[in-house]
Amino acid sequence: MAQAGSWSHGVCGCFDNCGLCVISYFVPCYQFGKNAEALGHGCCAYGCLFFVPIANLFVAAGLRGEIRQQKGIDGTYCNDLMLWCCCNFCALVQEAQELQGDTPGGQFMARH
Repeated sequence: MAQAGSWSHGVCGCFDNCGLCVISYFVPCYQFGKNAEALGHGCCAYGCLFFVPIANLFVAAGLRGEIRQQKGIDGTYCNDLMLWCCCNFCALVQEAQELQGDTPGGQFMARH
């Protein structure tokens, strides 16, 4: 079980949900939009923003910050931005797992 103030899955916990991992790798714009939709934003608009270089990193870090705030997870915008610059697909999967409430080892396929 995750401690209060931390993510329920690690950054390298991509394969805790293989279906979600595959979707995020092959159609990242879709998963990016679905993550934004789970936070109350427009799925299509954010899915399209995924294709805008540089801006997508800042938008992604902002969404990650919203997830952290909603779930009471420690972190900073700067750390979120650096993670998205260095390991964007892992960050995308981690965020999706957090939003879906997956527990480590709990789900095999993505729920949409």
